[in-house]
Amino acid sequence: MVAVIDYSRPLATLLRESTHEAHDAVATSKGAKLLLSGTLAREEYVRYLMMLWHIYDAIERALDKHASHPVLEPTYNPTLLARAPALSADIAHLLDVDEGSWRTHPIYRELATPSLPDPLAAYVARIEELAGGGVDPSPLLAHAYVRYLGDLSGGQSMRHILAKAYGLDEAEGLGIEFYAFKELKSAKAAGLGEMKRIKEWYREGMTKGGEGRDVDVLASIVNETGTAFKLNAGLFETIRHITIEQAEAEANGKDLEEEEQVNGTESRVVYDGTKAESAGSYSISSVLAVIVAMCAAHFVLVVGGFTGNAGYQKLIAFEEWVAGVWKTTVN
Repeated sequence: MVAVIDYSRPLATLLRESTHEAHDAVATSKGAKLLLSGTLAREEYVRYLMMLWHIYDAIERALDKHASHPVLEPTYNPTLLARAPALSADIAHLLDVDEGSWRTHPIYRELATPSLPDPLAAYVARIEELAGGGVDPSPLLAHAYVRYLGDLSGGQSMRHILAKAYGLDEAEGLGIEFYAFKELKSAKAAGLGEMKRIKEWYREGMTKGGEGRDVDVLASIVNETGTAFKLNAGLFETIRHITIEQAEAEANGKDLEEEEQVNGTESRVVYDGTKAESAGSYSISSVLAVIVAMCAAHFVLVVGGFTGNAGYQKLIAFEEWVAGVWKTTVN
């Protein structure tokens, strides 16, 4: 039975309630789990950031073009939200190249040769279609909502995970600027409380943009949100499952399928970067299982955009639970 949608409710509420199943579907992506586990090879993570740069560049050019549209204007704030410049800076730092030259790097060339991966090309094409003439650009709000609210909801946790994975200085912020925002009314770095206020501002703007609109317009935005989640899921599928451990082994000329001697006991490296248990040690596979479980749930928090104080409390409670499970597992 298809649920009847009450379009008289605030647009922000409609989008939040219509995307629960999409959250769960994306959270099962193998690429998402690998990314959020902090085990993805550095160069593969850079490749993912390059794909995100294409997406944000398309979205933000589209929003610039339609900045005065009544549905989009209330949430239009590139100084606060624009992510493409931060992505460019992160890519350059992670590659240790000048920011003006990363588009000539072999990773970027390989990504774009002979053309962009189909899921990425489809994503960009959809944004450009909505931004072009002859169609209502209102559904662009759905794409901005999925990306920006996700970034604001879990960016600080992701910032911590990735800083540890790639040896980055969180205080300095280089290489993880994508996950950092400024305050609404100042140039100071936004903490969790301020990010909560930014999300509230964004939802209020969404609701304002939806007020007085025809049901057809509201329905197109709600439906486009599902499309945005599907396109993001497709993007995750393009992540190649190359772990930090695998990349290091290949760089050292080792065969990932060979039997290695670790602390005097055998331990075989397998495709997903885990190792078989060895005598006298705790279970690495058990620890990684905890990490993967954490990341799957955390991804729902990030992309799902848990909102308000209740959502924030859920995040804190979840992180405390993971810490307890981790301690039990390794001790």
